[in-house]
Amino acid sequence: MTGRTGPPPAPGRERTGPRSVAGPEGRGADWAPERESAARRLVEDTAWKRAEDAARAGGVQIRELAEMADLVRLCALVDDIWHPNPSNPPVTAELLRALARAGNYVAGAFAGDQLVGACAGFFGAPGERAMHSHIAGVSPGLPGKHVGFALKLHQRAWVLSRGATTITWTFDPLVCRNAYFNIAKLAALPIEYLPDFYGEMDDIINAGDDSDRLLVQWPLTADAVDRACQGAGCGADAARLRAAGVAVVLDIDAGGRPVIWDADPAAATVLVRVPSDIESVRRHDAAVARRWRRALRWVLGGLMADGGQVTGFDRSGWYVVQRGAAGEPIPGRAGEPIPGRAGEPIPGRAGEPIPGRAGEPPPDRKAGQ
Repeated sequence: MTGRTGPPPAPGRERTGPRSVAGPEGRGADWAPERESAARRLVEDTAWKRAEDAARAGGVQIRELAEMADLVRLCALVDDIWHPNPSNPPVTAELLRALARAGNYVAGAFAGDQLVGACAGFFGAPGERAMHSHIAGVSPGLPGKHVGFALKLHQRAWVLSRGATTITWTFDPLVCRNAYFNIAKLAALPIEYLPDFYGEMDDIINAGDDSDRLLVQWPLTADAVDRACQGAGCGADAARLRAAGVAVVLDIDAGGRPVIWDADPAAATVLVRVPSDIESVRRHDAAVARRWRRALRWVLGGLMADGGQVTGFDRSGWYVVQRGAAGEPIPGRAGEPIPGRAGEPIPGRAGEPIPGRAGEPPPDRKAGQ
């Protein structure tokens, strides 16, 4: 179950369920606002029901956290998940206390008395009606329990009940399971590729690699999002698309290295592949992991910078990208730098190193398939 709380009702207005609203005949001047208000409450009530169902299915209770003792436990959970350098933690109890006190979102998922998941976010600029979700994580001992899904649905209902309609967050686009969760399971929309967004990170998950992130937007009232919150998310079918002739612009060779393909500039849709488990690649071959970072930045980052839109993700590791204006070249062709790295050499040119990694060979690049 969820710790369902919302803003206090306006004076003289109880938080009951959606009220019946008089029809056009004989309506007063406030009929349209009343109808809009009833519709909004219905959306909020439905969102809370979805959140409660997800928490029940995950075997957890989710509630807001504001007391220091709870926030200290939340930070301990974050340490257990990310193992950050103690001198540079992602969050502190003091910061979370201030965020919660200022009306932002700080929540935890509990299995009995054990804190097993956490999520925190803050509202954006005035007038945007949006929240940015800064951190969300689940105990490593609970894979496959859908606690993360329950946390996001609780956050959605909480944000809607405060009059906002959008949540944004970032994730590492090389992590296949996160891409599937965010794009296919939650129906979040990637809107920008952010090279090395956080700079150098020194936790066990991100250390030794650039911190590229994909910024996603979650339109909370969209039909696709409501269906996803009922468990009806929709992943892409890369095998079907390839069989239909959709071009592949980034793939994996037999040795697990990235291979960049030239594609027909007129191709409207292209496929971009990532490894199924980049974290394992990082542990066993850091140089190959770095090649993947540069290759994905060049291909996916370049496509998005040129107006391309990620329209889906196949859980086997394929981004589906609708390209920008027909006839635009794949980024990096004809002397273009890697997006976000002005003046750096282009990987894939004979004898040139991957930018920022002196002496490393370039990723393979092949003619169209």
